[in-house]
Amino acid sequence: MQGLHLTADLYRCRCEALWLTDAQQLGDWCLKVVEASGLQAVNRLFHTFPGTDRGPGGVTATILLAESHVCLHTWPEQRAVTIDVYVCNFGADHSAKARGVMTALVNRFQPEWTEQRSLDRGDADS
Repeated sequence: MQGLHLTADLYRCRCEALWLTDAQQLGDWCLKVVEASGLQAVNRLFHTFPGTDRGPGGVTATILLAESHVCLHTWPEQRAVTIDVYVCNFGADHSAKARGVMTALVNRFQPEWTEQRSLDRGDADS
């Protein structure tokens, strides 16, 4: 097995609030980004959490890929988002596609700052 796991923590996002609270709109847009990258979506789950006394509920948007997954979680009361993009590179190297998806997702939220990490998964010889 071999793959690339990208993560991003986004802070003080300056996007329109609906990108942090509307699961269907965010999920549909994420599907378009995935398809434009050349990755293959095989299933999806978009969920908006109920609001609390701290504000509107956040969103979890998960897209199951033939190559692995994309997952976002939003915290509108903090204007924060976490993103995971993971691709396995068994049949082909999907790393550039994963990086393109991550760039598009980060740009959508317009964060003041991000913490991004990249992890090579597995052994290249296996």
